[in-house]
Amino acid sequence: MSPRRRIGRKFVRSFTPIALVIALAVVGFLAFTAYCVTHPTKRPYLVTPQSFSTISGTVLKVTDETWSTLDGKRERGWLLKGSPGSPAVVLLHTYGADRSWLFNLGVKIYETTNATILWLDLRGHGENPPVRWTSLGAREGDDVVAALNFLRNLKADNQTKLVNDRFGVYGAELGGYAAIKAAGIDNQIRVLVVDSIPSSPDQLLNSKISSCIGLDSNFLVSLSRAATKFYLLGAYDNTSTCDLAHLLRDQQILVLSGSDSGDLQPTTTNLKSCFQPTAGVEMRSDLPLSGLNLPSATGEQGEAYDRIVIEFFDRHLTNSSPGRPGK
Repeated sequence: MSPRRRIGRKFVRSFTPIALVIALAVVGFLAFTAYCVTHPTKRPYLVTPQSFSTISGTVLKVTDETWSTLDGKRERGWLLKGSPGSPAVVLLHTYGADRSWLFNLGVKIYETTNATILWLDLRGHGENPPVRWTSLGAREGDDVVAALNFLRNLKADNQTKLVNDRFGVYGAELGGYAAIKAAGIDNQIRVLVVDSIPSSPDQLLNSKISSCIGLDSNFLVSLSRAATKFYLLGAYDNTSTCDLAHLLRDQQILVLSGSDSGDLQPTTTNLKSCFQPTAGVEMRSDLPLSGLNLPSATGEQGEAYDRIVIEFFDRHLTNSSPGRPGK
């Protein structure tokens, strides 16, 4: 064997372990990032129906319900039954939050409209979620449709249908994307209120990857994005929000964003041009507070935001509902 070949073989032997260590480190890094993004941090609920009743003195018959998703998994939510024959409103939180973040808003909608209220824990969110991972919007829209199927089967005390054929959905960020996707599938969603919407799941994914790795590197984000999509094994879809919005025909839609929406403010504002002319769209992009930070709002700020949402549902969902119960 020539001296040159012997030197080459020694070089390969010397650096092979280093290359393997680097490769394992890269794989471990990507696996950690994919897991971090798809398994949001779990926190105790900000409020529960029981603690809310203790603090407010208001007794609410809120039940904890579960049902099947369209892909055969389990989904859960808090249910507050409204007047028989009234519409229902489904509330969808942001990435990293849970159903408790919107509990106060849901109670106010109930008190104003007599509608049935359902607070969802989106998959991968809340304490001990039945589905431990999030798909960042791909499956969450279908989960909203499954929740509506659950509501359709509810009975009032006299065994008549509890809710009529009109649904309203509120969603912020991840929840807003899921709401728009569901409305394109189920035409009984008549009223939408969406807040601070990403242009696509990829925008949301990129943001969460940067948060997980603590760096804003395009190269690392690109690698991590590919790893996360591989990790989800087909349970990821990057359909743009604009394409989903274009499917909506005659719903009443309120689009919200504020100065605290960050990069989601321009993407939300640009969404208005995506809806069909037959859809009734109102845009409020100048709010001092968006739905991203609702639980941390001051009383005055939170009340002002809640009033905008409540009045829109009251005007377009319950006032347009046949046989609406009197207040």
